[in-house]
Amino acid sequence: MDFEEIIYTGTFSKDLKRLQKRFRTLSGDLEVFTKTQLILFHKIKLDNDGIKRVTELPLDYPPVYKAKKFACRSLKGTGANSRISVIYAYLDSEDKIELIEIYYKGDKENENKERLRSYLNKFKTSSPN
Repeated sequence: MDFEEIIYTGTFSKDLKRLQKRFRTLSGDLEVFTKTQLILFHKIKLDNDGIKRVTELPLDYPPVYKAKKFACRSLKGTGANSRISVIYAYLDSEDKIELIEIYYKGDKENENKERLRSYLNKFKTSSPN
């Protein structure tokens, strides 16, 4: 029931590397997140109110989501309310997840809308007329 492919965009990898210096368990936590919460939401269609679609973007496909419930073991006692958010796109036709941004809400409040627009631009130019 895994996804066909999970891709870390270049900017996501940089975010992850930077955050891992503070939150050492982040790589493992991310793997658990993709194998549990994302599968529950997209494949089993079980919504625990931890993932919301990002709106007001220039394109509707691929849909971009924000996961607010992310359990980070480095932040003991917080459970899924670690204040780490993950922004990703789900390309259902390819059964592919593309991780776009990860951030700690103590550092910044919201996702980078410019980064999302830039990410979506590759779909605008490659879409058939």
